[in-house]
Amino acid sequence: MTDSIQTQIQKDSNILVHITMKLSDGSAADSTKVNNKPAKIIMGDNSISPAFEAELIGLKKGESREFTLAANDAFGETNPDNIHYMGLDKFSAEVPAKIGNIITFTQPGGELPGMIKEINGDSVTIDFNHPLAGQTVTFVIDLVDIL
Repeated sequence: MTDSIQTQIQKDSNILVHITMKLSDGSAADSTKVNNKPAKIIMGDNSISPAFEAELIGLKKGESREFTLAANDAFGETNPDNIHYMGLDKFSAEVPAKIGNIITFTQPGGELPGMIKEINGDSVTIDFNHPLAGQTVTFVIDLVDIL
């Protein structure tokens, strides 16, 4: 009889992890520890890059690992096709066009957040790339549980 409980992350594991992300200058970008809500990752479902998954394989419950990924293996390179322009008249007092504001658009596949990058006359530039796209990111992974 084999033990069905996984003791370390495998290529088909479902896991709960705390993820802390740091930028190349050492500043913290985000962490699941802020709200004490670990992220669930389903290994092999293509929601994270193969390079990210490779760093997790073999990690045991309670262990931590720190690794750095280049932009293409972290959140991808900045894609110019994800920059869109809208008329200023599409915004209102409730949803103002202000540089730095994040606007969420409802799409058939869910919600898509975009950040207002520029306002030029009547044109508003919105960037739908992930905020960390194009950046090298250091990840600190704390394995909470293997489900």
